[in-house]
Amino acid sequence: MHPAVILARNLLVEARRSGLPWLGLAAIVGAVLLAAFLSRVALTESLQLQAALVAALLRACGAFLVALAVAASTAREVADKGLELMLSLPLSRATHYLGRWLGHAAGAVIVAVAFSLPLLLWSAPDAVAHWGLSLALELALVAALALFFSMAFGQLLPAVAATAAFYLLSRALGTIQSIAQSSLLESDWTQRAAQSVIDAIAFVLPRLDAVTRTDWLLYGTPRGSEYLAGLAGLAIYCALILAAGLVDLHRRNL
Repeated sequence: MHPAVILARNLLVEARRSGLPWLGLAAIVGAVLLAAFLSRVALTESLQLQAALVAALLRACGAFLVALAVAASTAREVADKGLELMLSLPLSRATHYLGRWLGHAAGAVIVAVAFSLPLLLWSAPDAVAHWGLSLALELALVAALALFFSMAFGQLLPAVAATAAFYLLSRALGTIQSIAQSSLLESDWTQRAAQSVIDAIAFVLPRLDAVTRTDWLLYGTPRGSEYLAGLAGLAIYCALILAAGLVDLHRRNL
């Protein structure tokens, strides 16, 4: 078995023995209970409201749990000097880094599958399958981001904060651009400068607002070209983050 696969399997075992499965189960139970409460108070479109709320809540919880699990595991390795011990073995740094990401990405896929299953209560199986596959790639990207920031900072709190800020900004960027381009705002030089800055940020960040969309669950599956373009964007950006992490790891003296 390839060393990267062995390292990935060890990280999966570590995640299973941690509190991640219980936190994921608590998130699912909490989302379903909240949906049951909404079914009692909503007057119209109760099923659509439940599906939208549960999907948004589980997507956010999945991103947070994956980021926290990756950052906690990496920070513990750095603090206990386990990373230096692993790098002393006759294996390349790329094998160590990619093996770690593979383990965390596999855990992210499991989280995505578990968080997609409750949505079958409100949405069609094909819509849930599209949503779940997109969530799996999105959480794999979150795992790559958390691993990059954890390796760069070496501490839990800065890594989680940086990953959360990156994720939330990428999620809200489409709305921010729409507000900046609104015709209701005065078109002076300050607005044009702000819009240029926002467009520059949008060019650098991934368009997470275009993937794992709640309306897929409510109004049917997306168009094939639009869906594949969103997944390809996630895969490309994940590869870029991994490449940046490898460059950062190779230039450091550990």
